[in-house]
Amino acid sequence: MLCIIFDFPMFTDFFATDRWTKKSVHCIYQALIVAIATRHADAVDIKFLVDGRPVWVALPHPAWVEYKKRTGKMITDSLAKEIAGHFLKTALEAGEGLGREMYSLTIEETLNHLEAVVAGVEPVAVTHR
Repeated sequence: MLCIIFDFPMFTDFFATDRWTKKSVHCIYQALIVAIATRHADAVDIKFLVDGRPVWVALPHPAWVEYKKRTGKMITDSLAKEIAGHFLKTALEAGEGLGREMYSLTIEETLNHLEAVVAGVEPVAVTHR
């Protein structure tokens, strides 16, 4: 039996350099919360600590449906964390708000960051006996 394991590029614990201040910040994933009741938003909120300060990235639930419709595949919790981390690193390095507490992505932004994460993934084949 052949099993394919995807090795994500690790956007759950990373460093990013703010474009304007040139300050390097340490970003660490902390939590994933389905935010239907929390903010009355149809989203998954993913919390990171950016140099110890909480920052949330909201990924819209309809992105899960659209991705499934386009590819037949599911967005897992692990992949959602990677999408949010990829977005956060990109945003910080583009100078989009070292002081922001919340980012809300559109469906297309979510899928674009998903594609970037998946494009950087190296599948590893594992043979089981």
